[in-house]
Formats: sequence, structure tokens, C-alpha cells
Amino acid sequence: MGAVVGIDVGGTFTDLYYTDPEHGIETILKVPSTPDDPSRGLLDSLRVAKIDPSTLEALLHGTTIATNAIIERKGARCALVTTRGFRDILELGRRDRPNMYGLTGVQQPLIPRDRRWEVRERVDHRGNVLVPIDDAEVRALGAVLMEQNVDAVVIAFIHAYAHTAHEDRVRDLLAAINPAWEIVTSASVIREYYEFERTSTAVVQGYLQPLVSRYARNLHSKLREWGFQRDVLIMQSNGGVAPLTELGKRSAYIVRSGPAAGVIAAGEVARHAGFNKIITADMGGTSFDVAVVINSEPRIAENTLLEFRVPLRLPMIDVHTIGAGGGSIASLDRGGILQVGPRSAGAMPGPVCYRRGGTEPTVTDANLVLGRIDIDSPIGGSGATKVNLDVDSARKAVTALGAKFGLSMEETAEAILAVVNQRMAGRMRLISIEQGLDPREFAMVAFGGAGPMHGAALIREVGIKTELVPAYPGVLCAMGCAIADIRYDLSQTIEQRLDRTDIGALQAMLKQQRADGEEQLKKSEAPHDAVRASHFADMVYQGQIHALRVPIEADWNADRLTRAFIDTYRRDFGNTLGDIPVVVVNVRTTVLGVRGAHAAKAQSALTHDQPKPFKRRPVHFGGWTDAAIYRRTDLLPGMQFEGPAIVEQDDATTVVEPGMTTCVDAAGNLLVTLTEKAA
Repeated sequence: MGAVVGIDVGGTFTDLYYTDPEHGIETILKVPSTPDDPSRGLLDSLRVAKIDPSTLEALLHGTTIATNAIIERKGARCALVTTRGFRDILELGRRDRPNMYGLTGVQQPLIPRDRRWEVRERVDHRGNVLVPIDDAEVRALGAVLMEQNVDAVVIAFIHAYAHTAHEDRVRDLLAAINPAWEIVTSASVIREYYEFERTSTAVVQGYLQPLVSRYARNLHSKLREWGFQRDVLIMQSNGGVAPLTELGKRSAYIVRSGPAAGVIAAGEVARHAGFNKIITADMGGTSFDVAVVINSEPRIAENTLLEFRVPLRLPMIDVHTIGAGGGSIASLDRGGILQVGPRSAGAMPGPVCYRRGGTEPTVTDANLVLGRIDIDSPIGGSGATKVNLDVDSARKAVTALGAKFGLSMEETAEAILAVVNQRMAGRMRLISIEQGLDPREFAMVAFGGAGPMHGAALIREVGIKTELVPAYPGVLCAMGCAIADIRYDLSQTIEQRLDRTDIGALQAMLKQQRADGEEQLKKSEAPHDAVRASHFADMVYQGQIHALRVPIEADWNADRLTRAFIDTYRRDFGNTLGDIPVVVVNVRTTVLGVRGAHAAKAQSALTHDQPKPFKRRPVHFGGWTDAAIYRRTDLLPGMQFEGPAIVEQDDATTVVEPGMTTCVDAAGNLLVTLTEKAA
């Protein structure tokens, strides 16, 4: 693999990871993000790193542009065209409610009702046409949409997964009326039933497509000016990458692309370190992302709720996110209770200590006043723009907050950390204990700019035995972009009993999905070394609703498919349902363009030398204590030390609490564990 750069644009910092295996070069850095135009921060990082664009084999990028557009409601002005009787599907949704208690709440559909339209058409679930499309009706609707001045049109018909011709016909008619419209058909995004989720997913795609297409063109132009002539690869939420030139048509696939990259890299680091069960803990400037990885395979969610009644039914790494980061603001609510997040100071104005105009204390300010961050070692990286920290202003802000409820500066800062740590620990319990997993069997990979600073408190709170801090925790998401494979997911609903299924047709469908995925891969012209395809079937016992995902092969017969389902069912539930017929709901294919294997960090011989701190300073752990301060670059494999201690490096700070031991493994990872007495 030649020189590769991965760049992750976060809410506060834009992270860069550059590797040139041939010459043994690695570069990391962080520069401030530019929320008004994320591509500026990306170009800033490349220029600060002084990378020669002509030497790059690939540039890979994780972005928050899609996520932010949904959260901030800054997507396109869309219209929805649907089957008569289904205009209100976005509000009807499922039998759910925005709050656990009571019947109050706010729903904000991405497309308001006055831009949702019905047409006469009907196809049954087998694809038989019952009511054909009326071209004149569609042309009349096109004139109305012109008057509404929409940017994009989403077409979602009730059984389009079984028969796409009606959606395609309406698309062609509307495109003839206004070629400038971005037009999305639901079956082109996801060819599955569940009309609400399919419609919502298509709406998300249409809502993002014009915005993301503009971003792609803007970034493409700027990178050409910089000197990079290849296509950029964009991180998708499924853990794979796709070319920038396809970004507009795959806008819904990049929601939460940055967090997915971090999970991929964490799984790879943990695998080389000998851990096959991990919980990832990615704490950045604005959010905390947590996921489960078992045997290097992240848990994949087929249905992700972006907001209340805004589901996205696409394969996504199952990342749970809360508003808890270094920039999360601490304040009192109306009841006088301390709250931390989800409001964030973000990149601008940032925490008080960043000297950019922030006035409300944040998690970063609390860590600074407790001595956990070195005032003289600002966050940055090799040659990066440094952020000089103003500890006096941070102390004043934290003290002012504490005065409102009678606490000292130190007590207030400790309370801020306790609140945010409890919120993060709760999310970790949600994806482990509440899913039937025992966190004591897992290691935790702490990363992000703030993850290693809070990792020790989290493993103590959740009951995890080991915290793994990678060599470059602050830019692990950027590293994940750099090592990801190209990925295309294809699916189709068939919903047939296995004993009544035309197995030849099912096998042909799987082979066609593989061919379609390989064709997309070929058209992408993205560099890769090999092609790998995996097939799956979603299956249930007849009468059940929730399907099991079963790995299959394209040439299996009905008996082999049935045995695979029964074995999976028995493994998950401990029994089977006897002779009840088995139903195949969906068939799926994942096609990977496998890129050159990422060179794992070389294993080094272990030393018996003990590390020497380069200085000591007071750090607050319930009281001020003299803590050893280590440089990460001075810690060699085999070294071991006790807490309280702080490990500093360009991209992150690792806090080792009292009663904890840290050792350096052969790959240079820090392994933090509770001592027996502390446990």
C-alpha cells in the first residue's frame, strides 16, 4: 500500500492520519474544524501536514455534513410523491411516542405536509399492477412542484420493492419537466418492504442529496487546485468507503460516517492486541460514541432512528451517540440540577480556555482546572496550529458556576466530570448489559481527543477490566478512514416460504446482486487489491415479525438454508419452533473491494526498564495529589507504572487514576487495569 491519508472532520477538530509504509513515515495532527465550510478545515490539515499530493495513493475522508444537516434541519427543500392514501405516512410511523411518559412531544418531519402529494397507482406485494400510472396526473403535479420551488423530489410507492416501474415512470416524467431537480426513488435507495422505513430512508436521501452533491463538487474542485487528481473515498456508515463522485447518490449512507471509521480502526487495533471483545468509547469535542465489536466484526444495525420517527433503514455500524464531549457545556437547569451537555461549545467559540469567546464552562475547562491537562502542552500535532489554553479564565468560569450551588472550584469541576462520566457509562451499559452482554468479558478501547482522559473513570464505573489506549487515540477515526475497504450493500424483499420458493430464482437473485455490486465497484475505479462478496438471508418462522440475519452461500438449496436458519435460531434462543414453516424475508449481498492490508504497528521486544516521568504536578483526584507526568514517546513496550499518572501526547491525554496500573504492550498500546485492591 502506498502513501495514504485519512481525514475525519469532527465538531471541534479536523483530524489527519498520514502513513507511508514504504518509507516508514506516520504523521498525525489536529486543526480546528471550520463549520461554515468543512472542506476548508480538511484542506488546512493537508497544508499544515505539508503532504505532497502527487505521492498519495488514496485520500479517505469521514464527514459530519449529513449528520449536521439532519440535526440542524439544513437540508434541501423537498417534495414527496406517494401512493394515494399514504400522504401522512411520515407522521403515522409506528406505534411509538417521543417520550417514555405522557403523550406530549414534537415531531418535525423532514418534508412538511404541504409538500407531500398523492397520485393514483397501485401494485400488490407480488408486483402485479392493479392501478397504472396516469401520466397526465403526474405532469399536472409537476407544474405544482415547480410553483413550490422544490430542490428535490422523493418518490415512494407502497410496493415499489416488488415492481419499480411506477416509480421509474414518475421519475422520468418529472425529470422531463425540470431536469434540475434531484429525484430519488425509494426502490433505488432500498428495495425492501416496511413502507414507513423505506419512505423515511428515501426522504433522508432526497433531503441530503442536493447539499451533499454541492459539498462533493466543492471539495473535488479544491482538491484539484491543491494538486490531488484522484477520486476521494468517503467513509460510509456501514464501515466501508465509496468514491466522492458517487456521494450525491449515496448521501444517506454517510450519516455518522466519522464514528463508523473509529469503530473500524478500534477493532483492528484490538485484534492485533489480542482482544476479541471490545466496547469502543470515542469521546470528541461534541459527542460520545459507543459500539460493540466481537471478533473484529462491529454490530450492524439495519434500522437506525436518527430522530423521533426519522428511521434510516440502511446497514450501519450500530453506534450509540450522546451529546457528551470535551466541549459539552455545564449549566444548571430550571430545577437547579447540574447538567452537562448536550449543548456544546463546538469549534467556535469552544471551551472558555480556548480564548475564542466561550463564556460557559465545559468538560475541557473542568479537566484543565483539575490539572489533568497541561497548560503548557496545548492540543495539536506535528506542525499543527496550536491551541493555547487560558487556565485563569477557565477557573473563573468554573468558580462562577459553583457559586450558584455553594461548591468550590475543585468540587464543581469534579461534579462536572462525575455527571458526564455517568451519562457515558449509562450509554455503555445500554449496549452491553441491556443487550445481554457482560462488560466484564470486554476490553474498552478509549479514543477521540477526550476518550483516554475519561477512560479510567468509565472502566471503574462499568466494571470493565481493561482500557486499551491506541498509539494515536486522538486521530483514530482518521486512521479508520485510511484502512477501510470499499463497500456496497444490496438487498431485496421476497417474503416467501422456503418450501414454496423457487430456489433457482433465489440463487439467481443473489448472483445478480453480487454482479451488480461488482459492477458498482468497477465503475467506482477505486483502488483495491481483491473482491470479496458475502450473502445473507433475513429469515423467520412463519408468523414472526423480527427476522434473523443468517450468513448463506449463493448456491445453497432449500434444505441447507433451512438448517442454517434453525442452527442460528437455536444458538440465539436455545430452542426451535419445530415444524413451523421458515420464511425468507430479504436476501442481501455485501461486496467489498479489499484494499491493501494496513500494516499493524510492529511488535517490539519488551523492556524491563521502568519509565521515568519527565515531570510531576498536582492533579486533583478527590483532593490534590502529586502525579507523575509521562511523555507517550518515552513509554516503551514492557514498561509499567502505577496511578495517579498522566500520559501526554500531541493528540490526546491519558489519565490513570489512583489504584490503577498501566503497562505498554508490544505494539505500543497502553493497557490500563484496576489493581486488585482497587477492584
